[in-house]
Amino acid sequence: MALVVALVIGLSCLLLLSVWRQRSGRGNLPPGPTPLPIIGNILQIDVKDISKSLTNLSKVYGPVFTLYLGWKPSVVLHGYDAVKEALVDLGEEFSGRGSFPVSEKVNRGLGILFSNGKRWKELRRFSLVTLRNFGMGKRSIEDRVQEEARCLVEELRKTNGSPCDPTFILGCAPCNVICSIIFQKRFDYKDQHFLNLMEKFNENLRLMSSPWIQVYNTFPALIDYLPGSHNKIIKNFAYVKSYVLEKVKEHQESLDVNNPRDFIDCFLIKMEQEKDNQQSEFTIENLLTTVTDVFGAGTETTSTTMRYGLLLLLKHTEITAKVQEEIDHMIGRHRSPCMQDRSRMPYTDAVLHEIQRYIDLVPTNLPHAVTCDVKFRNYFIPKGTTIITSLTSVLHDNKEFPNPDVFDPGHFLDDSGNFRKSDYFLPFSTGKRMCVGEGLARMELFLFLTTILQNFKLKPVVDPKDIDTTPIANAFGRVPPLYQLCFIPA
Repeated sequence: MALVVALVIGLSCLLLLSVWRQRSGRGNLPPGPTPLPIIGNILQIDVKDISKSLTNLSKVYGPVFTLYLGWKPSVVLHGYDAVKEALVDLGEEFSGRGSFPVSEKVNRGLGILFSNGKRWKELRRFSLVTLRNFGMGKRSIEDRVQEEARCLVEELRKTNGSPCDPTFILGCAPCNVICSIIFQKRFDYKDQHFLNLMEKFNENLRLMSSPWIQVYNTFPALIDYLPGSHNKIIKNFAYVKSYVLEKVKEHQESLDVNNPRDFIDCFLIKMEQEKDNQQSEFTIENLLTTVTDVFGAGTETTSTTMRYGLLLLLKHTEITAKVQEEIDHMIGRHRSPCMQDRSRMPYTDAVLHEIQRYIDLVPTNLPHAVTCDVKFRNYFIPKGTTIITSLTSVLHDNKEFPNPDVFDPGHFLDDSGNFRKSDYFLPFSTGKRMCVGEGLARMELFLFLTTILQNFKLKPVVDPKDIDTTPIANAFGRVPPLYQLCFIPA
């Protein structure tokens, strides 16, 4: 009986504390739906499609509104103007990383994706400089991507035009480019360690987009010790980190400080330079997490975009035919595509932009946070408040992109058929937290996909009109359905 009384009193206290915190915390926050004690607004959100829920709420509360995901308020920015005003015009104030519990459990605030403050600034600056030194945005990295594109073509030829699932083949190509920068190594496409890494990254994107993880991110303290897919994500990241640790140990044994071979060598040299600095961010723990961040972000996002892109090209055969016609005309069959070709291929460039716009890979971006108390559009946002930016609302803006739910390369072409740039093209986000590898990703998408279309005709295994392009997961990321196709040599 005493236990029941204690439980009732405890729950009542929690309820009262929740109500008090929500009321006292609102201050002059933007308007939003009334939260329930403890659970906040979770019942007003479809955890299977959070982005759609945010769009519906914005119709009621405007482009800036407050949501309670559990106990804590998050401010949602919906539409290009609000997103740009925060992430670009007030870039420093909105440059924090917001709460994302499943990743915090894995990274513990280390690395570059989910760190903050001095640590984030130092590791991001180091990573950008080091990646550039190893060719990011230069001709040398283009040569690597072209060579990997040729390897990809050879691997696709081995399918002999038979139906195949392209998931892992397409994942291997961008992963090998990243591996060459981080580990100074590329893998054979049949290497089991390589395929295991691909499987972990692929599974984690799918799991992180599941409804269960959205619930976990809202109530981590309650769910932490329960079984569920959050444990699988943690286990998968542990596998990747253990692999990275093996490579770090190999690098330590053969390190030449006067001749750094790759990203890991540069980090180890920086660690040695700062060994007497007790406040240094260059530690083994930060090295493992930073490499895992770069490794994962540089692999899965590009490979998923390619996989989704091929599915769209399978369905829209008339668009594919026009791209291949432009490739034949501008490049031909006897040399590899190069980045100089892109400016002379407006239709192909428009198709690649439209793939990224249409699939809307990370609909609500990674969460931001304000680094100080901020006055934003006459509202007061306290330091540390999580900021959710709807990239969907920008990429699918119906004024900038008429019929945004239709796959149409015309969204990026003017009346004369020339490529049309758009400020609303933000698949890599914008501001101080925008994707470190945007230049590499855009290069890979152009070179890999044009090389595939130069060498193969894409043959679906079902009638194109029956191809379903609806994502199978639609929360953190949009994951395309599994499918098969035939790569018929051109």
